[in-house]
Amino acid sequence: MSKLKRFLPLILIFGSLLTLLGIKKIKEAHQPDLPTVGILQPLSHPALDEIHRGIVAGLASAGYHNHQNIKIDFQNAQNDQSNLRLMSNRFVTEKAKVTIGIATPAAQSLANATKQLPIILGAITDPASANLVKNNQHPGANITGVSDQAPIQKQLDLMQAIMPQLKTVGILYSSSDNSATSQMHLFKQLAEQKGLQVVEASLSSVNDLEQVSQNLAPKVDAIYVPTDNTIASAMGTLVHVTDKTKTPVFPSAETMVKDGGLATVGLSQYDLGVETGKMAAAVLSGRSKPASTPIRYLRKGHLVLNLKKAKDLHITIPQNLVKTAKEKGAIIK
Repeated sequence: MSKLKRFLPLILIFGSLLTLLGIKKIKEAHQPDLPTVGILQPLSHPALDEIHRGIVAGLASAGYHNHQNIKIDFQNAQNDQSNLRLMSNRFVTEKAKVTIGIATPAAQSLANATKQLPIILGAITDPASANLVKNNQHPGANITGVSDQAPIQKQLDLMQAIMPQLKTVGILYSSSDNSATSQMHLFKQLAEQKGLQVVEASLSSVNDLEQVSQNLAPKVDAIYVPTDNTIASAMGTLVHVTDKTKTPVFPSAETMVKDGGLATVGLSQYDLGVETGKMAAAVLSGRSKPASTPIRYLRKGHLVLNLKKAKDLHITIPQNLVKTAKEKGAIIK
C-alpha cells in the first residue's frame, strides 16, 4: 500500500499527460490543413533573396501569414536544374493552392510541372517571349505575374549623362537567360539609335564569365549588364576584371551596383516581390484568376550611384545626379 502511495503522484501526472496529448490530437484532427503556397527560387543571391522577402511581405499585407492561415513551402534549388524539377513536382504532389516562381528558370520549371496549379511569376522580364504565357495582357492559362522589365531608356540616358564622351558600349549577358536576351535586344536597338557602337558578348554559364569579360572590357568604354541572374551571382568576378581596365559596369539591377557596378536606374527587387505576393494573395482569395489577370509592371525606378566605385575609376558623377540619388534613390560610399 505504501508503494502505491509513493507512485500515485507519478501515475496521476502520467495520466494527465496522456489526457492532454489526446485532447491535442483531437484538436489537430479537427483543424483543417492550411493551404500551401509554394515558392521556388533557383539560387541564393541578394536580388532574388530580396524578391523572396518582398513576396512574404506582400502576402502578409493581404492578410496571409505563414503558419496562421497559409503554409509557405520555400524551396531553393541552389543553381541545380534537377533540383528545380524535383521541387516543382513537390508542389504538385502537395496540391499547393498557388505556386510562385522567382526568376525565369524557376518559373519555367513550374510551368513544365503543372498546367492546373496557379503559377505567379516573380520578376520575369517578358513572360510571352519566355513562352510562359500566350500574351502578356491576356495570359489565358494558369500563369500570370510580375515583370521586372527595367527602364532601359532611362538607364542608357544615365550612362550618357555620366560619360558624355561614350562611344562604344559592351553588352554582357547570358545566352540561356530569356529575360537577359530580351533586354539585350532592346538596349542594343536604343543605343544604336543614339549613334553608339554596340559590342555583344554572351556566356553560356558562369564559368565563362571571366574569359568573356576579359575579351570584352578592353574593347569598350563601358559595359551594360541586363537583369541576369547568372552574372549577378558572380558580379565580383566581373568587377575584378573590369577594374583592371578601368571599365565601368552599368548593371540593370540595383543590387548589382552594391556589388561593384557604377550606377543604374533600377527597380526595387523588394517592391517586385511585394507585388508578386499581392497577386498570389488575390488568387488565394479567389478575387482573380491567372488566365484573365494581365502581367503587372513596375514603372518607377530608383537612381543608385556607387560613389566609391566612381572614385576608384576616376569618374566624376554630375552633382545633380548625386543630389537626386540622395533625395530619392541610394548612394553607395
